[in-house]
Amino acid sequence: MSYDISLIFQIAGVGIVVAMMHTVLKQMGKEEIAQWVTLIAFVVVLYMVASVIDDLFQTIRSVFLFQG
Repeated sequence: MSYDISLIFQIAGVGIVVAMMHTVLKQMGKEEIAQWVTLIAFVVVLYMVASVIDDLFQTIRSVFLFQG
């Protein structure tokens, strides 16, 4: 479980792109689409973080239960 800093950069990149898209869509008068874009990006980032947390729990389980 050796993660480098690339996951943090991926999440930051998604945040920057979504912020720009949200601003552009909002200025075009498409507030509802801008909210959907933000919600979808939140779900994507949540999935990325959940996979890392799952790996963490698997490692904890293997350490404390002595499973391979």
